[in-house]
This record gives sequence, C-alpha cells and structure tokens, in this order.
Amino acid sequence: MTATDNAANLAGLKVMVIDDSNTIRRSAEIFLVQAGCKVILAEDGFDALAKINDHQPEVIFVDITMPRLDGYQTCALIKRNQRFATTPVIMLSSKDGLFDRARGRMVGSDEYLTKPFTKEELLRTVAERAPVRD
Repeated sequence: MTATDNAANLAGLKVMVIDDSNTIRRSAEIFLVQAGCKVILAEDGFDALAKINDHQPEVIFVDITMPRLDGYQTCALIKRNQRFATTPVIMLSSKDGLFDRARGRMVGSDEYLTKPFTKEELLRTVAERAPVRD
C-alpha cells in the first residue's frame, strides 16, 4: 500500500502528536495534513492531557523522552481513561531497543515507531491503527 492509497482512507481522521521536539511535531503535522488528517499538537504529556478530552483524537503518537511527564507515563494515563482505553497509542523514540518496546507495551501502547520516520512509515502506521469507520 502506498502513501497515496493511505491518504484516501485517512481523510478527516483526528491524530494527536505529542513530542517536545518542534521539528518532529511539524514534520508529522505536514505529512498528516497532506493525507487529509486533522492534527492536534502537544508539546508534552501535560499539554496533551489538557487537550485530549476537547479534541478526542482517534490515533495518538507520543514521544518516549519528554520533560515533566514522559511518554510511558502519558500513555498509561491515556489508557487508564475509560474513554481512551481503546484509542491506539503509538510510541515514538529515536532508540530502537527491545526494552523500550517492551516497556511501551506494558503501559498499553499499540505500536512503536522509530524517529526519524518517513512520510510512508507514519501514514502506514496511522492507516494500520486507525479505527474502522462506516
């Protein structure tokens, strides 16, 4: 499946990107907007938790290494909320370690994407994890 194939399926999908790196947030936003997604950006876990109820994202990307509230803590808090327990959470990390993947699974993450990611990797991950719509 190509990025173009994915784009047709992603129109209108609400995706939240939580990362303390402005570069990562902006590149993810550009890729996702080009695919027709609605994008919600958050700088850290606290920022994300403040926005999540208002925007109700359908897919969430969260960076593992962030100040104040790291990605593992943020994922665990999101998954503990009944409303978002089934929302796919994809961990983002510059490390591709087995330990990080396992720890992510333990807090409820659904997927793991290594940074830097390509447009194709990002859109494929969203397409695979997006909820099925009628």
